[in-house]
Amino acid sequence: MGFLEVSGLEYWLADGRMLFHDASFRVGDGDKVALIGANGMGKTTLLRLVTGELKPESGTVRVVGGLGVMPQFIGSVRDSTTVHEFLVSLSRPELQRAFSDMERAELAMMESDSEAVQLRYAEALSAWGDAGGYDAEVEWDLVTQAALRLPFDRARFRELHTLSGGEQKRLALEALFRGSAEVLLLDEPDNYLDVPGKRQLEETMAASPKTVLYVSHDRELLASTATRVLTLEAGGVWVHGGGFRDYHEARTARLERLDELHRRWSEEHQRLKDLVRTLQQQAKASASMAGKYRATQTRLARFEEAGPPPERPVEQNVRMRLRGDRTAVRAVRCEALELRGLTRPFDLEVFFGERVAVLGANGTGKSHLLRLLAAGGSDQQLHDPDRHGEPVAHAGTARLGGRVRPGWFAQTQQRPDLVGRTLVEILGRGDGGRDGRERGAAVSALRRYELQAQADQTFESLSGGQQARFQILLLELQGSTLLLLDEPTDNLDLHSAEALEAALERFEGTVLAVTHDRWFARTFDRFVVLDDDGEVREHDGPYWGPGIPV
Repeated sequence: MGFLEVSGLEYWLADGRMLFHDASFRVGDGDKVALIGANGMGKTTLLRLVTGELKPESGTVRVVGGLGVMPQFIGSVRDSTTVHEFLVSLSRPELQRAFSDMERAELAMMESDSEAVQLRYAEALSAWGDAGGYDAEVEWDLVTQAALRLPFDRARFRELHTLSGGEQKRLALEALFRGSAEVLLLDEPDNYLDVPGKRQLEETMAASPKTVLYVSHDRELLASTATRVLTLEAGGVWVHGGGFRDYHEARTARLERLDELHRRWSEEHQRLKDLVRTLQQQAKASASMAGKYRATQTRLARFEEAGPPPERPVEQNVRMRLRGDRTAVRAVRCEALELRGLTRPFDLEVFFGERVAVLGANGTGKSHLLRLLAAGGSDQQLHDPDRHGEPVAHAGTARLGGRVRPGWFAQTQQRPDLVGRTLVEILGRGDGGRDGRERGAAVSALRRYELQAQADQTFESLSGGQQARFQILLLELQGSTLLLLDEPTDNLDLHSAEALEAALERFEGTVLAVTHDRWFARTFDRFVVLDDDGEVREHDGPYWGPGIPV
């Protein structure tokens, strides 16, 4: 049995801003509960408070059944952490301590073979066994077989940066759902997963008896897995007892009720104040009214002390203005194009105004295709290590049409050209065909993307969703006529994803988007699939592989 209770959490940021002041909810045994909210509202911070990594100003957290945690960064690990070390980090605290002691003892053995050091090593091995380390290694063999198709003995020393983002995610998910912890906190578990991986995650969550609280922006995953939805807004948590499919209707009804309650409260407040003023005048003329005047004053004071109904959440208002412009009829033309080691030669023509979804499993070359086009096509192969990385190895040709100005949204949002610079500085300097802007104009543009409060923050200090919105703003300001979007909705909150969809519908230009977002994919009109066999094929609708429903 596992459950999670949070009561009255209050947390303030280092700059003095209150993130939330009354976050209260319960995740019951076996529930699969989604935590959603606008980018920057504190979803990850709330999870870190639950784990104890951060300390609240006030409030309590209670976890029964052991806690397993998937942090947000998994999928983008680029350091020398090994698979073995990674699996230990997802394990019980006592196993982590035993592993650290064993590692220290092994290092000491390399420096000295004295009897004391050998005894210490023997004790560390015994403690590892007592903590369940050898049983864990048997379990990890099942984990690596399922996630990497490798036995643990062959996978244990692989460094995590050699794995794709999807492999890192699958490894963590397999370990957590097979582990002993009965309560799981998953921060964006679907990011970096292709659609077969997402389907597997949905099936695993549905079949698991574990209690799960998770953050996700994938509307299809939310609709198929969430038994309840928690929304972090207005300094607290609103709990929707149904699933995601009727969430928008329920939230609209809630906001209407709040508006009505605030209207009634304001009317009653004004009535009491008017009554107090009337009785004050009457009490001056007649001593018999003095008691009624004092009683009404007390009633008004108590009414004001109780306060108005819950605060009405401020509605998001992200306004994206992707304008584009007319270009040649053929915006993209590929002839016998072969992405070395990834695809067989293929032809592809994309015409002005088309919305093309580029689909396929992880590792089939989708991002390589967009990066090739972002660099100007095979005729130019611009080598810009800051923005486009190494040139894409290919044969054949990929050409852009006249007046086509490509704008690239990077999947991992790793933009070394933006690191260390504030948003105002980036907009002020201007580059990539984008004019610089003075501070006032820069802040005005940021305000449309609800980034004005982050104007003086550096790009890397933003949340994932804020970085995504800023990248889209850059595409808007540089006047791109060909948008090359690599997983643009991965980190966007629900409102921002819908704002992007609306902006793309109005965009006068051509769009190629790599996506594993099934909800987002339905808004496109052409579907190019890079299959595992290296063939590039077109389908009439979104295609995720044999047997996987659209």
